[in-house]
Amino acid sequence: MRRADVNRLYDEKVNNKRRQTRGKTPPKAAKGKHKVRRPLLERGMGLDLPFLLIVLVLVTIGMIMMFSASYPSAYYKLNDSYFYVRRQLIYAVIGLAAMIGISFFNYNKLHKLAPLILGFGYLTLVIVLFLPGNVHRWIEIGPINIQASEIMKFAIILFFAHWGSLYYDKMQYAKYSVLPGLIVFGSTAALLLLEPHYSGIVITAILTVIMLYVGGMRVHYLAIGGVLLLVAVLGAWVTGLLTYAMQRMDGWGQALVYTTEEMWQTTWQTRNSLYSIGSGGLFGLGLGQSRQKYLYLPEPQNDFIFAIVCEELGYVGAVIILLIFALLVWRGITLSLRSKDTFGKLLGIGLSSQIGVQVILNILVITDWLPNTGISLPFFSYGGSSLIMLLAQMGLILSISRTANIEKQ
Repeated sequence: MRRADVNRLYDEKVNNKRRQTRGKTPPKAAKGKHKVRRPLLERGMGLDLPFLLIVLVLVTIGMIMMFSASYPSAYYKLNDSYFYVRRQLIYAVIGLAAMIGISFFNYNKLHKLAPLILGFGYLTLVIVLFLPGNVHRWIEIGPINIQASEIMKFAIILFFAHWGSLYYDKMQYAKYSVLPGLIVFGSTAALLLLEPHYSGIVITAILTVIMLYVGGMRVHYLAIGGVLLLVAVLGAWVTGLLTYAMQRMDGWGQALVYTTEEMWQTTWQTRNSLYSIGSGGLFGLGLGQSRQKYLYLPEPQNDFIFAIVCEELGYVGAVIILLIFALLVWRGITLSLRSKDTFGKLLGIGLSSQIGVQVILNILVITDWLPNTGISLPFFSYGGSSLIMLLAQMGLILSISRTANIEKQ
């Protein structure tokens, strides 16, 4: 073959290749191992999208229901139907910003800070005792009321995640599990007793048990701790420290029993909560159509907001919301278990468990299975410090998921 024919065939081959690749961006030379480009939402941020969406759904539904439950009492008491929802929206924006910001924070930096944060939690519990009022729970900073117990819940979870990761191989011994548990919880319970804040004591007790158990404490130590706790409760009862608690238990389980005028007044809130739940039926009266929120159910935007949810959205709507909560807890624990370190596992499990514990206790209170002790419903009940703290804690779970070796599904 002549050289001219060879050159012609070569030119035709080159031109054909150019026509095939015309309009396409030439691939860059890969350095080392070839990396597969991921969709925009899956790269860069590294956030767990399902968990983030579940949180946003709960915050959105909670905001809608809080407004629906609060506007009658807000108009009657404050002449402003939007008072509560306006403030809650500000808290939500602050909380969501904190959640996203903290999700990029290396949670392992909290490892060494855990004892200091626990000490700060104790400090807040002491400060509130010197503030005016019969019930000492909040620290007022401008327009925001910070509830000291909210800080302490997080501090306890963080400390036991720190402690459990340090002594994971020794947690089967009592001096590494039962002893620190009794010291931390006992001192916390004593300060909460002085506020008084009995629901805070119950929640911190449950969180302490969960953290010690997942940290490696033997199950039979729970019986020892239970006996010691029972002795402490009996001692407090004998010395009169539980007088306020006994008053809150008056009428427990008797909300629908019309015996005396005093009992009628004592069980007023719980009784109207049961009326709300019962009148909702299967599918509810409709969004915004609750009757009990019109000054029958006191403070419907706070601890008893789920009763309004049941009345307006019915049994079906209430179950769906509870399933979303369950999905949030499950996803949070799943992400935590995939963490590369013990501290991340324990911290994520503790933060996720707090949501589940508060939801269960709140439902038991509004249905009169537990005494009316003031337990808020996460993301739904009105309150700035609670919402901001919860969303910040969800940011820590997102931080754990970002640093974990999670396979994209």
